[in-house]
Formats: sequence, structure tokens, C-alpha cells
Amino acid sequence: MTQDEMKKAVAEAAVDRIRGQLRADSIVGVGTGSTANCFIDALAGIRQLFDGAVASSEATAERLRGHGIPVYDLNAVPGLDLYVDGADEFDAGLNLVKGGGGALTREKIVAAAAKEFICIVDTSKRVEVLGRFPLPVEVIPMARSLVARQLVKLGGQPELREGFVTDNGNLILDVYNLEIRDPKVLEAELNNIVGVVTNGLFARRGADVVLMGTPDGVETLLPN
Repeated sequence: MTQDEMKKAVAEAAVDRIRGQLRADSIVGVGTGSTANCFIDALAGIRQLFDGAVASSEATAERLRGHGIPVYDLNAVPGLDLYVDGADEFDAGLNLVKGGGGALTREKIVAAAAKEFICIVDTSKRVEVLGRFPLPVEVIPMARSLVARQLVKLGGQPELREGFVTDNGNLILDVYNLEIRDPKVLEAELNNIVGVVTNGLFARRGADVVLMGTPDGVETLLPN
């Protein structure tokens, strides 16, 4: 099974998982990225079972609307039963690194509003220690250099994501050379740096379940 086939399989598994939880008034939170796109495509097949979705990016909103799925502003709904999204890497505790697509802030907001966070990935995303994938940090533009100096003091090697602006009008610093042994502590520490909007560690609100596509099928993983 190729990586693309694994993404499609895990997206379909996520739809099968949530099918029985959906009601006519359900609003589904949807993430951003290639695996999330596969989920949107699969979700369209059961769009009659729920009301609509909250999107974590403009690109996701456009894809949802293209399938005829209504998209709501998060402020207009009382909450979300479900949030489904991919990840750039995850560990045994289901702590995640996200933001490779640059939508980390909105993804983190939508995840915080959801009762259950289902993360869908292929097997290449599993790591023993987070940090192999560079950690994205969204920053206010005027604070870019200030934040970068603080990240260096923490042992990271920040690089500006060239030619990229988030949906919020901010910049992304991708931080290399981190070995993230305590993701909850680092997540809070990074968010306390003045000028940081948020960072791509999803540890304080990690995934409740990971559906992982493998060459042999889809595995369901719970936090250790």
C-alpha cells in the first residue's frame, strides 16, 4: 500500500468511526493538509448525516464548500463533538507536531473546541521522540527576530518559512534540532515568548485517538 493509499484508507476509517456519532445538527471540525483533504473527500459521502463543518483554514473551507458541505464560523456554533485532522508527527502519548501546512493556530483553536480529537496519519508520522519534523512557530511579523533569538537560546535553529504568510497575516519560524522530551512543558514555554501566537506542539490538548494507516491496514492507537 502506497502512502497515498494509506492516507485514503485512514480517512475512510475516520468517516466509519464518526458515522454513528453524527446527528442532524452535528458540526464537524476539520483540519488542514493532504490527509485532511482525503478525509473531506470521504466525508462528502455522508454529508446528509450532519449539519456542516468548521474549517481550520481557508483552503479547507474551500474544499468543504466544493463538496456542498456548509462551513460555519466557530463563533456561530456552541461547540464541536468531533475534530479530525492529520499531524506531521506523533509519539506514544499521542502528543503531536502540527503546522507543516501553516494552519497551526486555527487548528489548535478548533481542536480546543472539540470534545474528541481524532488524528489521522500514515505510519511514517510515528516517532519515539518529537522533533524530527521542524517545529512550526507562528509569530507576529514585527517580533520575528526577537522570537528567533529566544528560540536559539532554547537550543533550536529557527528558519523563516520564506514566501509564506498564515491565514492570520503572520509568519512561520520552523525550528530545527529540537529533541522534545517534555512536549507539554515546551509548548507552554514557547507560547510565553512575547510575539509568539502559538506553536505546533499539540500536547496540552493532544489527540484522543490516532488512526494510523499502515501497509497492512488501519491501526487504532490510544495514549500510553
